[in-house]
Amino acid sequence: MTRAAPSLPPPSKKRKIQKDSELVKSIQRLEEQLTTAATTNNSLNPLADLLELAFAATDAQDTSKAIYALYRVFVVLISAGKLGVVSDEAARVVKAWLWERLNSYVDFLCGLLKDEEKLLRTSSLQILFSLQKHLSTSAGSADSQPQFHVAHFKKIVSGLLLCPASGRSTQSTDGVLDPDVLQLFHETWFSIHDDVRWFFLRESGLTSEYPNLPVNLLAILEGLNTFPTEASELNAWWVSEMGSKPPRPKPSKKRGAEEDSSDDEPDKDEDDVDDWRKFFDEDTTAKDASKPKTGPRLHKLTVHQSLHSLSSHRAVFTCAWLALLPKLSSVGDVSTSKSLSLRALNVMHRGVMPHLTRPVLVMDWVGGNVDHGGTIGLLALNALFILMKEYNLDYPSFYTKLYAFLDRDVLHSKHRARFFRLTELFLSSTHIPAALLASFIKRLARLSLSAPPAAVIMIIPFTYNILKGHPTLMGMIHRPDAESADPFDAKEPNPLLTHAIDSSLWELNTHREHYIAGVSTLTKIFSEAFTKQAYSMEDFLDHTYGTLFDADANRKIKKEPPLAVDFGKQTKLFSSHEEGDVVSELWSVV
Repeated sequence: MTRAAPSLPPPSKKRKIQKDSELVKSIQRLEEQLTTAATTNNSLNPLADLLELAFAATDAQDTSKAIYALYRVFVVLISAGKLGVVSDEAARVVKAWLWERLNSYVDFLCGLLKDEEKLLRTSSLQILFSLQKHLSTSAGSADSQPQFHVAHFKKIVSGLLLCPASGRSTQSTDGVLDPDVLQLFHETWFSIHDDVRWFFLRESGLTSEYPNLPVNLLAILEGLNTFPTEASELNAWWVSEMGSKPPRPKPSKKRGAEEDSSDDEPDKDEDDVDDWRKFFDEDTTAKDASKPKTGPRLHKLTVHQSLHSLSSHRAVFTCAWLALLPKLSSVGDVSTSKSLSLRALNVMHRGVMPHLTRPVLVMDWVGGNVDHGGTIGLLALNALFILMKEYNLDYPSFYTKLYAFLDRDVLHSKHRARFFRLTELFLSSTHIPAALLASFIKRLARLSLSAPPAAVIMIIPFTYNILKGHPTLMGMIHRPDAESADPFDAKEPNPLLTHAIDSSLWELNTHREHYIAGVSTLTKIFSEAFTKQAYSMEDFLDHTYGTLFDADANRKIKKEPPLAVDFGKQTKLFSSHEEGDVVSELWSVV
């Protein structure tokens, strides 16, 4: 017979074998008394003494001994039903007293999440979640229905988000969740168990004005890399009783009678039904995709039913993010709030919007970040583009906002590679007006006159690809008369009104005499036939002064450059040898 794996890992072993101190012996003695008292209905007063020893311990090893002893005692009390439903008055008084002791113990554990000792930080989190399992199982057995102990879990959420100071230290903390606690929470519970994730998202509402609460919540949410996309993926439960199949929710009244009768069939697995009539059914998936689904309303579901509903998981996920995003702009100074917004935007398009009930709900926050400019504005534009492309958001001024990003700074920025990647994506549609595209390539050509060589290397293939995909713009490289009277209005903010399509790309032609051989050679592609396929921009985005110099210095010289003057035989600088030619005399001396 194999022993079941314990729900809580044992404390770390000491490196050195040492004799137990008097404090540790007292802890062991009290634990034995309480374990015996729980089964023999004796006095439980030693529990208060054990708590005092845990709170007063100064050594980390002694504190670890005490909190594990208290954990084992409370597990025995919970299993014995001392904290459950009781009948007589005396038992209710004892129960209330035990709950007070348990709450003080849990508060102490929440404080240890910010302790200076890593052992105590991780151990306290493990104990908190193990107690969550025992309390939930006990409550479910009393009610004959699966239960998740919400009151205890709220304390865990508060400890993770508020990070109170440790009871072992008198120093104030920064209130930011420690990386080791965050990693343990993610890898063991939040990214694994569906019930823990659902309850955390539901209970993480920003009702508190604690300044670092948005910082901690963002750190937890941005690290969530697994979220269910199908109902069948809801299959991992920390409280195992929650994995049982809940009763089917009642259908919506808006459904037809025929739908209702089919939905109310009990204990029938639709995936296993092999009905021959399905072969003749008309596929209405595409036709009915625009119609809203009339499933059971989420607010009418029980907690057990909500945990098995994918729509409910998406709903609590949406509420958590919508509560968090507006708070990011009010944290700390301007640089701090921008840094937090940047972190949120980095995961917005791939880790947030696909799981929202309605992605357009984040439109106002994303649109507000566009006005910040820089990297934040660029990432916000990316999120807006995703909303327009995949979620039918109507944002007419998108390309006007993008055009405003084309300034001198963007070509000197360390993020210019990201800018060109995203701009190439934004301008990849074949339905964009030619006048708008002309403004973009003309503006970049004008900026290239003062751009570093590495940026010019990006602009040339970028412009070539746009000209290749839109032959209407080919006139911009065959209009030499536009150099003397350029109709392009560089101060016009609307890219559709700049008259760039009537101009020419004479700025790029000037780079044929560039001092970097790679730039001048690449510019010649505009004077050749456009038979080459579009360039891959990834081949040009990582160039710097260093890479350009190395490429030029290491290239093979096929033909030696000719020398116009034989300096070995030259004695005079000028052809005339008049008397008093001081320069010629000096040259002769040299």
